Amino acid sequence: MDKVSGMPVHGEMVVQEFIHMLTIQAKLTPKTLKEYASDLKHFLEWCKESTAFGEKDIRIENINTSTLMSYRDYSQNVLQLKPATINRRLITLKRLFKWAAAESKISSDPSKPLKFIPEDKVSPRRMTPREEEAFLSAIEQGNSLRDQTILILMFHTGLRTMEVCNLEPVDIELGKRSGQLTVRADKRNGQRRIPLNTVCVTMLRKYMESLSPGSPYLFPSEKTNDRLTERALRHLIKKVMTVAGLEGLSSHDLRHRFGYAMAERVPLHRLAEMMGHTNPDRTMIYVKELNANPVEQEKESHHLD
Repeated sequence: MDKVSGMPVHGEMVVQEFIHMLTIQAKLTPKTLKEYASDLKHFLEWCKESTAFGEKDIRIENINTSTLMSYRDYSQNVLQLKPATINRRLITLKRLFKWAAAESKISSDPSKPLKFIPEDKVSPRRMTPREEEAFLSAIEQGNSLRDQTILILMFHTGLRTMEVCNLEPVDIELGKRSGQLTVRADKRNGQRRIPLNTVCVTMLRKYMESLSPGSPYLFPSEKTNDRLTERALRHLIKKVMTVAGLEGLSSHDLRHRFGYAMAERVPLHRLAEMMGHTNPDRTMIYVKELNANPVEQEKESHHLD
């Protein structure tokens, strides 16, 4: 029985309420909501077939840590799913039970002790707070307004070099304190929107006031006024990294920096959307690293934008 209301809380009803909450509050796309629902449907179906329950009407208050561990082991040893896929589903379950506990639908969160499946893939290098400060300081040293804006934008949005070069003025929407950027053709020819923080909005507003009217590109080449080449952009990033004393870091390290920073604030599927990952399993590297050492991550989060 539910420790708060004294009434049974049926799994299907809780999942429907959870998905409704995500629809209203989390601002997720229909595709992402469908993925959440699919993950939870898979879990409930497993519960119904599991001998641990012996019932077809699953009650969420009867699901404990042992149940979740059994589901994880079944996914790994029987279904032989990839660790990234299993971990993504565990992330979904963790978010469900955290919400259910906060809403007093269950007395405690059984997913807290649940650990992820180790993955062989090495996590990307994460910039330290000191490295971030050095990079931001180097941006201001001898770079044009265009170059400063590019570098600040990449630092705060995780855009790929190709995506930066392809940006057009119409792709930017600025409000008083926030805004958004539309990537119309990403690596897989999709489209996505990325929120812009106050730093980006301020920088872009100042830069766009100086941009020539009718410019087809947001960041045209200063030499040809045509599309900025990725080679030139990578050269700029390398130059600034050298000034910052961060030789060896590249544009992709800025992208990883964004992934790690946002993993602290948004759910997995939303982060996958923002980064342009068609498969959320690729995004798990940031969430996994975040959960690997929560104490250190909490210390570093104070240094992030």
